[in-house]
Amino acid sequence: MENRKHTSTLRMAQLAILTAILLILAFTPLGYLKVGPLSITFLTLPVAIGAVLLGAKESLFLGAVFGLTSFFQCFGMDQLGVALMGVSPVKTAIMCILPRLLVGLLPGLIYHGLKNKQEKAGVALTCLSAPLINTIFFLGSLVLLFGKEPVITQFGNSVWAILSAMGIANVLLEAPVCLIVGTAICLALKKVVKPAPHSKGEE
Repeated sequence: MENRKHTSTLRMAQLAILTAILLILAFTPLGYLKVGPLSITFLTLPVAIGAVLLGAKESLFLGAVFGLTSFFQCFGMDQLGVALMGVSPVKTAIMCILPRLLVGLLPGLIYHGLKNKQEKAGVALTCLSAPLINTIFFLGSLVLLFGKEPVITQFGNSVWAILSAMGIANVLLEAPVCLIVGTAICLALKKVVKPAPHSKGEE
């Protein structure tokens, strides 16, 4: 009973720290790089770290926080988001939140499947997958929900043109940062910060 309580407290503390970091990134210039109407985000970093250190359930929670803060950006903080809100607030909420839930869930599942086979490769792949999943599903939702709107067609007349214009910058910046920084942080933390125990034999 005491061990379970310790486990729960440790996991909650780690999750609280990552949530705080995510919120700081979301509401300061540290979390977004503005390139014209586009926003390149680094909020996938704490989500990926949560997937490695805590698991899929906790990273899903972090993904939800990521999505909610992304939607909040549409209320005057993000140029493109404001424009999309003018078209449809409901579609904008779906576009902001649903892909970020997948950003939390899928990397957590990826790491869970690889951690007992190739630890370092699993960490690296998890950190790389978070920004790629974010870009693929966010832009996919954007095109699916708003692809015919003038606010989007300004980037190109075809789906591929739109994805290329908006996706290349994201992948070139988001993916390397999360892969390099996220992997380094996760491997360092796994050495100096004992993860919350998952089995009765761990203390």
